[in-house]
Amino acid sequence: MAIAAARNEADRVGDTLDALARALPGAQLWVADDASQDGTAEAAMRHGAQVVSRKRPHGKGGNMTAAAEAALSELESEATVLVCDADLGASAKALPALVEAVEAGECDLAVAAFARREGGGFGVALGYARRKIEDLCGFRAEAPISGQRAMRSEVLREVLPFAADFGMEVGMTVDAVRAGYRVKEIELPLEHRATGRTLGGFLHRARQLRDFRRAVRARR
Repeated sequence: MAIAAARNEADRVGDTLDALARALPGAQLWVADDASQDGTAEAAMRHGAQVVSRKRPHGKGGNMTAAAEAALSELESEATVLVCDADLGASAKALPALVEAVEAGECDLAVAAFARREGGGFGVALGYARRKIEDLCGFRAEAPISGQRAMRSEVLREVLPFAADFGMEVGMTVDAVRAGYRVKEIELPLEHRATGRTLGGFLHRARQLRDFRRAVRARR
C-alpha cells in the first residue's frame, strides 16, 4: 500500500503513481489531496488511485492522517505501508528499497534521504528539525523532513494522528523512536519539485519552520 501527499500536483502525480504501480505490483494506491485546484484528484483517479480529498485545505499532516486512516480501515491483514510525496515523478520507482528494508527486518521505519540535494535555502529549518528530533528522542536524523517513508501498518497506527501541516515528519520520527521502533535512513536517487532561494521558497520554508516548532512544542 502506498499513500501519496498531494497539493496542486496534477502535472506530476500521474507519473508518480505510474512509477509506484510498476515498482510495487498489486499495491493499493492512495492519494491524500489537500484541496488541490488544478485537477490533481482527477489525475490521480485516472492513474488508479483512491483519493481522499476535502473541500478546504487541512495541511499535509491533517490530510495524510485522513487518508492513512481510510487506507488502514480497508486492510484485512498487517502490511507494509509506504508514504511519499506526489511530486517524485518517475523517480518514485526507487521507493521499494524502503519497503524491502522494513520487510527484511532492518528497521521498523525506513526513511529516504535524497542522494542529490535539489533547491533549498540556507538550512535553517532543516537544521532546527535535526536538532530538535535529537533533543526529543536521541535519534540523529540526516533527512529529518523527508516525506518518503515505509513502515509496518502497526507502526503507522502508532504514529497517527500525524502532526499538523509540515510538522508531520518531525512528529512521526519522534513518536516512532519514543515508542521503541527502529529508524533507518536510506539514500535513494529521488527527484522532486524543489523550492529555491526565491521569495516563494523562503515563505515556504518559513511555514515549515513554524510547523516544526508546533510539532516540537506538542512533544516536550
